[in-house]
Amino acid sequence: MPRYELIVKEACETCQLVVPVIQQLAQQIPLTIYSQDNPAFPDGLQVSDDTDLRRSWELKLEIVPTVIVHEDDGSVSRLEGWDKSAWETAFDATFDDALPARRPGCGARNQDPGMADKLALAFGRDRLHARRIDIADEEDEAEACFDRGWSDGLPVVPPTELRVLRMLNGTTRSPDEVIGEVPPDYPACTIEKIAINAVMAGCKPEYLPVVIAAVEAALKDEFCMHGLLATTYFSGPMIVVNGPVSRAIGMNSKGNALGQGNRANATIGRALQLVIRNVGGGRPGGVDRACLGNPGKYTFCFAEDETGSCWESLAVERGYEPEASTVTLFAADGVQGIVDQKSRTPESLCRSFAAGLRVVSHPKMVMAADAFLVVCPEHERVFREAGWSKQQVKDYLSELLMIPGAELIRGAGGIDEGVPEHLADKTLPKFREGGLNIVRAGGGAGMFSAVIGGWGASGKIGSVPVTHRIES
Repeated sequence: MPRYELIVKEACETCQLVVPVIQQLAQQIPLTIYSQDNPAFPDGLQVSDDTDLRRSWELKLEIVPTVIVHEDDGSVSRLEGWDKSAWETAFDATFDDALPARRPGCGARNQDPGMADKLALAFGRDRLHARRIDIADEEDEAEACFDRGWSDGLPVVPPTELRVLRMLNGTTRSPDEVIGEVPPDYPACTIEKIAINAVMAGCKPEYLPVVIAAVEAALKDEFCMHGLLATTYFSGPMIVVNGPVSRAIGMNSKGNALGQGNRANATIGRALQLVIRNVGGGRPGGVDRACLGNPGKYTFCFAEDETGSCWESLAVERGYEPEASTVTLFAADGVQGIVDQKSRTPESLCRSFAAGLRVVSHPKMVMAADAFLVVCPEHERVFREAGWSKQQVKDYLSELLMIPGAELIRGAGGIDEGVPEHLADKTLPKFREGGLNIVRAGGGAGMFSAVIGGWGASGKIGSVPVTHRIES
């Protein structure tokens, strides 16, 4: 026999209307009645007190009255508001003909403004497993985070239980799910720990799936996060986001895409860095031994401008369907600008790009570092009008970046840096096969593209770009 729950509140006119029905049903079937505002309502019946709204919160109640029907086979259905015919069918009963056919219900109290967060804190905190840290009443929260070493040097948002619970609402994944071990200390990293650092970074809950995917990508062996931390080189992780999620959360792929001002861009990249710092222990002066570093080690995250592009996206190039949402991680240096306001042919513009790409790491260093070329819309227009695909651009750049060994050997050009002398008669490529990636981003005005060089140990001997699907 089905089991029934009924949630009402005295302040609801529809609940008042169906009191005779409730009294009739209470005599005929096993019916558990909850009242949101008065445990003596309806009068004369056994009523469970739900004035703390716990059961309403557990049921995700939206309307009163609501009937929850638990069938013997485990299925659950609900009736919201008053619908005479539906109630008679559900209860296999006949009610007074004088009752109206339908009446809308009222909003449940657990849906009152601000109530959802209060109830999540009151009844959802058992979802959290992290150690609680108490601070003194007079201690400044922001300074407390600095003092405990949780900051990247900028103020962080204090990760209160309420804020972490709100953040976890951004994903369907369990807070205690372990996604891997974070270098350099390799403790287990859970979804909850990522959420805590996403709070500190200033993320919105809807950004959390992107942050989780970025952490998952960073933990892949081929990305070599430990090595990237330990190097004395400049690099840190850069995140390129592709797919519908970038537009859904308002990421910037256009003007100033590599700069400040967009919350999603800024906080998603920062959250990854804080996970590496606060979960993995990767801190400057510790395992992080960068000689100079680069400002992107605070945050380096942007979306590719796919909607206006004549080229396939980075994610599609890397094997994903166009509707997929992905992150691509790259061990990146800072941004090097390429100015070309004169070229109107793809050949000329590629020569400008090749000249800029030649100096990645060092003009005489080859097959060591990967690179990203970020092509602005006005430069992409040159290739669009000429009918050049992205692969054609890559192929021509590869031609232009085949360099005579005599220009690269030690001592050539009066520079002691260079490749060994026995390579003088060879012609060597600047980048390994697949080591140059191209994405489209930037504002509609300005013929300024950018080279983002990679870690000197990128490519097959160190870190390679990693693309990972974003899940909800």
